[in-house]
Amino acid sequence: MTVTCRTVPGWGGLPLAVTELGDGPPVLLLHGLFSSAEVNWLKYGAAQRLAEAGYRVILPDLRGHGRSGVPDGPDGWPADVLALDAEAVIDALALGPELVVGGYSLGARTTARLLQRGRVGVRGAILAGMGLEGLVAGKDRFAFFQRVIMGRDRFRPGAPEYAAAAFLKANVARPDGLLPLFAALRPLRLEDLRVIDQPVVLVCGTQDQDNGSAPALRQALPQAELLEVPGTHMSAVTTPAFGHALVRAMALLNQARPVLSQRTASGQAAFDAASE
Repeated sequence: MTVTCRTVPGWGGLPLAVTELGDGPPVLLLHGLFSSAEVNWLKYGAAQRLAEAGYRVILPDLRGHGRSGVPDGPDGWPADVLALDAEAVIDALALGPELVVGGYSLGARTTARLLQRGRVGVRGAILAGMGLEGLVAGKDRFAFFQRVIMGRDRFRPGAPEYAAAAFLKANVARPDGLLPLFAALRPLRLEDLRVIDQPVVLVCGTQDQDNGSAPALRQALPQAELLEVPGTHMSAVTTPAFGHALVRAMALLNQARPVLSQRTASGQAAFDAASE
């Protein structure tokens, strides 16, 4: 399978690395904090499964992450800049209204902001590794990650910050460059979620509570289905079931309103049967 890489200008002209594979309807996937397109989507095969299922998979590295540029100072991190970057990528690649946008953790938060902003045409979304509290709250979690960045060399095994600090040091070349990010993030309100009119599929690990309750988020969205996969917030993306769930999520979005409006267990049951 051919994998291509290019650079497109994000907000303010910052260079963003974008990886693509596959042909077909476009799916734009945004990775999580301290991660990259390679780690989140390619390393464990999730993007390849989508491409093999007949989709054009588009994987930007967020600013400050992976092979994308790192802003010099707070001026490069205005409010909602990650959503602004995603909009810039969508415009640069001329992605049409058939686009599906998805994300994991921070990428899911950014996807939800894209839907709420309504400035690009998106026919559906996948929110992975995300619960209700991760969208409508999050200040304590932001403070946790700021603490991880600032004290990344001081945490001992067993400390809550230790695993996150190890992940940060393994994947981010300039950790201090990410500190202004948290001031740029904007929480959503429950009323913001209720007016999202695109169908949404949630994909979450059965042991993942890092961003709160995925079932509660499902209930807060007008049109949503939840697919559960084995694992925690960190391990779910490493399982083959995660890639299968993304393919199943796309199938649900292709069916759109008839499936999602029923709010039954049929989506999960069909996914479980296909994964056996």
